[in-house]
Amino acid sequence: MTARRIGIVGLGVMGGATAGHLIASGYEVHGFDVDQDKCRQHREGGGTVHRSVADLAGAVDTLITWLPSAQALAETVDGIVESGTTGLVVIEMGTLSLATKQMAHDRLAAVGVSMLDCPVSGTGQQAADATLVVFGSGDPDVFVSQAEIFGRLGTHRYLGAFGNGSVMKYIANLLVTVHTLAAAEAHNLGAASGLDPMLVQQVISEGVASSRMWEIRGAMMAASRYEPPAGRLDIIKKDAGLISEHASAVGAKTPALELALSLFAAASEAGLGSLDAAAIRIYLDQMT
Repeated sequence: MTARRIGIVGLGVMGGATAGHLIASGYEVHGFDVDQDKCRQHREGGGTVHRSVADLAGAVDTLITWLPSAQALAETVDGIVESGTTGLVVIEMGTLSLATKQMAHDRLAAVGVSMLDCPVSGTGQQAADATLVVFGSGDPDVFVSQAEIFGRLGTHRYLGAFGNGSVMKYIANLLVTVHTLAAAEAHNLGAASGLDPMLVQQVISEGVASSRMWEIRGAMMAASRYEPPAGRLDIIKKDAGLISEHASAVGAKTPALELALSLFAAASEAGLGSLDAAAIRIYLDQMT
């Protein structure tokens, strides 16, 4: 393996797991996060911590961003531009709007920095297990140059022009959202009918009605276990909103998503947002 220095901005559940896999693979991993506890954990795990994005960008060859909002990405781009670094490759792995990512891409291209759009399919558990699926898009040569990194996180698919990765992520998360709600409805019906949730979980898992969300979040619902979250309900709500906006922009009808979005929003308002998205089951029970 060619020695490379990798930076990570955002050392939360996904970024922290990414750092751990890369450190274990022999990479020199540098990190930055506004949360000092996350920085401490990164340092204790063998990584190097920097005081700013600008400082970090000047010390690495590839910079991975796991960011929760458009503002966080804009501030990160500010830091990269401030660093004066050229030739850097930025891999943006969050779920954000196409307009937000394109604006970041264009700002970085203007100063000689390449950016890939590479969101992932998978929860925090898949990040920990290195079984994520990376939806890659952008310059094909740049993507190939980073393939070894993607291989440390799970599997990867190249999907073409910049932004296609995010579109595929929207499609995947539409299904995640609707399937999570469907799993909650099924468990709600089973419980209301007097069936043991564990029995329902096992039997449905054996048939054609199962899904990955049934296997992951259905099991959490059956056990009434919603912490620690593999993916917070508020994150599902945020992503569903992005998908709804994109669907509207391209003229695609998504009635199941719209219903799910309204219920996840109501569940968040009811105080369930910090729990795993499986907690939509709690909200349905409260409605009942």
